[in-house]
Amino acid sequence: MKKKIIVLLFTVLAMITITIAQTTKKTWPEMKTFHSFMSSTFHPSEDGDLVPLKAKADSLLIAAQSWKASAIPSDFKPEETRAALDKLVKQCQAIRNAVSQKSPDDKLKKMIKEAHDTFHTIVGECRKAEE
Repeated sequence: MKKKIIVLLFTVLAMITITIAQTTKKTWPEMKTFHSFMSSTFHPSEDGDLVPLKAKADSLLIAAQSWKASAIPSDFKPEETRAALDKLVKQCQAIRNAVSQKSPDDKLKKMIKEAHDTFHTIVGECRKAEE
């Protein structure tokens, strides 16, 4: 019960953070596209459901590559953002490879969590401070 409450609170906090960021900052379509794949694969994995991740691993990688190839908006720190996007693409490539190799679910769960953490680094720490 306690774990479910923590997961729920984290999810709500993440949604609020993203909503605020989307309404107060410039729109970055490739980030929104990636987020749709990340949320539809990561959140089910928290409950042990790896089926969406296995089904969407290719799309997750393609969305990460597209995001990396897009222009970085002016309200993001370019060097930090580029480095984090490089890391994210590598993580998504590793996830896709692990899915292809039928890696154990616990390994996939750890990998998607790490990619999710990198995503939150980009949308949070890579933004420039409010002026």
